[in-house]
Amino acid sequence: MTFDIRGIRPWEQPELVALSRLPMRVPRYPALDLDTARRTDGRDGSSWFQRLDEPWRFSLATSPDAAPVEFSREAFDDSRWREVELPHCFTMLGDRAAQPIYTNVQMPWGDDLLPPAVPADNPTGLYRTQIRLPKAWGARRVVLHLGGAESVAIVWVNGRFAGLAKDSRLASEFDITELVRTGGAKNTIAVMVVRWSDASYVEDQDQWWHAGLHREVFVWSPGSVALRNVRAIASLDESLTTGTLAVHAEVAFSDRPQPGWTVDTELFEGRKKVGRTITADVPDRLDPYIFHGHIARTEHTITAPRVWSSEQPNRYELITTLRDPHGRIAEVQREWVGFRRVEIVGDELLINGRAVLLRGVNRHDFDAETGRVIDERSMRRDIITMKQFGFNAVRTSHSPNDSRFYDLCDEYGLYVVDEANIESHAWIASLCHDPRYREQWLERGARMVQRDENHPSIIMWSLGNESGHGRNHDALAGWIRGHDPTRPLHYEGAIMLDWTGGQAVTDVLCPMYPPIESIVLWATKPWGPKRPLIMCEYNHAMGNSNGCLADYWDAIEQHRGLQGGFIWEWWDHGLVQDLPDGTRRWAYGGDFGETRHDANFCTDGVVWPDGTPKPALHEHRWLACPVAVEWTTKARTRLRCTNRQDFIDTGWLRATADLLIDGVATETLALDIGALAPGADVEFDLPFAKPKLTTGQVASVVVRFVTATELPWALRGFEVGWRQLDWLAGPKRRTAVGTSATSKRGGFELEVRDGILAALPGLDGALVAGPKLSVWRAPTDNDGIKLWSGQDAKPLGRWRSWGLDTLSAELLDVDAVGADDVIVRWAYVGTDGEAPLQHSQRLRARPSGVVEICDTVVVPAAIRDLPRIGMVFSLAAGFEDLTWFGRGPHENYPDRLRGAAIARWTSTVSDQYVGYVMPQEHGLHCETRWVELSSPHGGVRIQSADPATFAFSALHHAATDLTAATHADELRVRAETIVHVDHVHRGLGSLSCGPDTLERYKIRPGTYEWSWQIGPA
Repeated sequence: MTFDIRGIRPWEQPELVALSRLPMRVPRYPALDLDTARRTDGRDGSSWFQRLDEPWRFSLATSPDAAPVEFSREAFDDSRWREVELPHCFTMLGDRAAQPIYTNVQMPWGDDLLPPAVPADNPTGLYRTQIRLPKAWGARRVVLHLGGAESVAIVWVNGRFAGLAKDSRLASEFDITELVRTGGAKNTIAVMVVRWSDASYVEDQDQWWHAGLHREVFVWSPGSVALRNVRAIASLDESLTTGTLAVHAEVAFSDRPQPGWTVDTELFEGRKKVGRTITADVPDRLDPYIFHGHIARTEHTITAPRVWSSEQPNRYELITTLRDPHGRIAEVQREWVGFRRVEIVGDELLINGRAVLLRGVNRHDFDAETGRVIDERSMRRDIITMKQFGFNAVRTSHSPNDSRFYDLCDEYGLYVVDEANIESHAWIASLCHDPRYREQWLERGARMVQRDENHPSIIMWSLGNESGHGRNHDALAGWIRGHDPTRPLHYEGAIMLDWTGGQAVTDVLCPMYPPIESIVLWATKPWGPKRPLIMCEYNHAMGNSNGCLADYWDAIEQHRGLQGGFIWEWWDHGLVQDLPDGTRRWAYGGDFGETRHDANFCTDGVVWPDGTPKPALHEHRWLACPVAVEWTTKARTRLRCTNRQDFIDTGWLRATADLLIDGVATETLALDIGALAPGADVEFDLPFAKPKLTTGQVASVVVRFVTATELPWALRGFEVGWRQLDWLAGPKRRTAVGTSATSKRGGFELEVRDGILAALPGLDGALVAGPKLSVWRAPTDNDGIKLWSGQDAKPLGRWRSWGLDTLSAELLDVDAVGADDVIVRWAYVGTDGEAPLQHSQRLRARPSGVVEICDTVVVPAAIRDLPRIGMVFSLAAGFEDLTWFGRGPHENYPDRLRGAAIARWTSTVSDQYVGYVMPQEHGLHCETRWVELSSPHGGVRIQSADPATFAFSALHHAATDLTAATHADELRVRAETIVHVDHVHRGLGSLSCGPDTLERYKIRPGTYEWSWQIGPA
């Protein structure tokens, strides 16, 4: 078959989704016998499987029209082409003609083209390799597998056209039996991959644009009679006591179908066979009225099966054996199945009869080094980290992930919302109605379902993302409902403008970034049809973010019908970039020289580009703790532990209780919580004797839960959660720090210069810059995206309009009250010169060498919102060691602090740095009683009068440094230590894409008074 690509131009033909592509199937492969099937899964080590990762010859053309016409021919000379290994993205090869591009909504080439047209400058990868096939394959079929090609792949074998495929996120397979030679002869495979196509308009997802063969490439050999596809549909009855496994084994005949072929199916739990072998005949005659293929159907019924859930992912091994008419084994395939029931009843999504709360996260296939090429190791790492931080669900945003990812979700236990590779964000209101694109919608959704339907982890099918709602969605929804009625449908676009609509295409209400008050209103005063509300995206994790996550979960856990959601997102999509000076950094939009981009909006995950968890993940783990702990008496003498899980008891956990006095663990005892059933509780007498506390001391109890044995995702002793309970407080001090109570004279003399404390007693030179008012913080991405225009309505825009970043200080007066008492008054004026902030400060020397400070700040009504109110000062180089009694050990903020325990912590100033890809505010510690910074020559101690309203940070960066820098490599690192002590600090929220922080975490106009002290440690 010949194929004139220049005449047809398939990259601008949306109706043309594929040519000569085989129907989608469950990706399982043939083995010769059961042992081989178990050992190899029909892949590596099998006689019928051959990887094509070895070096290919590669050349980059400026467009498909510019590619050499003869490049697909066997005799073509590719000796001067570079060598590459597959899989890869050719956008990661460093060629300036084909660099990565990041956009969120906009198409990367501009607004001057209409679908399906693509730019003339269209980088096109040309691939060639030569392979030899075993002689034994000559009597069998040969199939070429391209795991993922972005965005159009055209294939030739030995100079003859083999096929064409679109859909970058699903595999395409081509039967090349008639095109190849076996027995050691060379075969030339040539692949053209075109970067931009009509399909790009429906792959407009919020991630990097890449191109290439980014998933595995191989050939495999099914027999002349072979298992083409095995559907395994496992279900539970309404009583959840009987499991049914329906197996539909489709057999492909290369020639005329023969009678007498049979299929055996067997079920195993471990190596123990469950039930009997069931045999079914393969139909050889075609009845045009009922024929659905040569499908052998078997059914297994199991009483009291071990059910699959995220908490206990019990799986059974399904062995399917194809036998010839003489009873001989032709091939064996292995599959894993799990029995579980998913249904919607009223306003609840039920999994095995329980309204499970989905603690989910959105995830792309991503790698900072390779772009979109991932391996099983990285997928396993992702899932293990998710499990360790309390996630039980994942949404495959915004396309099907690598097929191996679902195997791992089955194995480890994660609920999956499987999402079709459909996003037409730039053309959100039109392409969903466009009949030219109808087949793209249907093919992408239907092929996803056909590939993934055997996985017990998948609980919903998603029709894509941000593509409006049109007839193309209705067509796809109808196909999926007809093919798989066992799973609900999910699609946000259908309810984006109307929460009561879209019932034809979504069975759940799945909004993006709704405010908390909106979901509570839906739960308490529902309008329209009842549906469970599951946020498909919420709590946008860009930079220092995830504020109010606990407030969301307070609402979710208190209201029926609210069943969680999926944080946006897992990955910071920063690509490793080599700089001219030999250093490397994480790059975002614009860093590769592209002029049309969306800057750092791609760095919005809960893990950094290298997979390291960000501090916000500790908040999520705290919220997902499997056991609740509370006092049962006002006297706080008894504890209650309650199992919060849905399906399993607490036998896999061990509990301990720590007694903390002033933040230091003085005693640790075991708690025997036993094997509590889901929802059950147990009470304990507090195991500690009542401690004798001195003035100002406090005692708390921390109950920790660790794994009792090693698990697939955690070692024995791994901490899965904890709870801290306040217990006792010692006698209060007679006077609070910094009040007007009398004190003995004779203290050291205060040294105040220009209204600012200039020195500390006994620590000559320690104070480089004395305490002064601070109301600015380096903007977080939620405050305003620094590299975007149009941010005037965001907090950053308002703050700058008021001049908070450039306040000029006017010293009004200094009033010395004796030798050791000074009152200073300031006015701070913004750029408009009006409505100044008023600040008065009283400094008092104590005989101990401590300076007590009482600050009062009056914020005028014109300044309606501030980042912080506190003091900032600088200590000399060398003040590196850090100890504090407050929340830690990781950074925390007023709306993201529950996952940080109140204890005594030690660290260094250097280790307080949190390396967000875009430098911004970081390192805060809330509810701090005191903090000490030490150098080889002495130490400084800062103490609060009210820990509930005292937060600090200690960094080698000033807020101005963090504000100015756009990459970590630009960030100025100071030798001195910059210390902020805040009376109030604004919450983080998730306003970069979602709601701002709640009102109670904002700083409004008014009068603010607080007291603190500073002196020698």
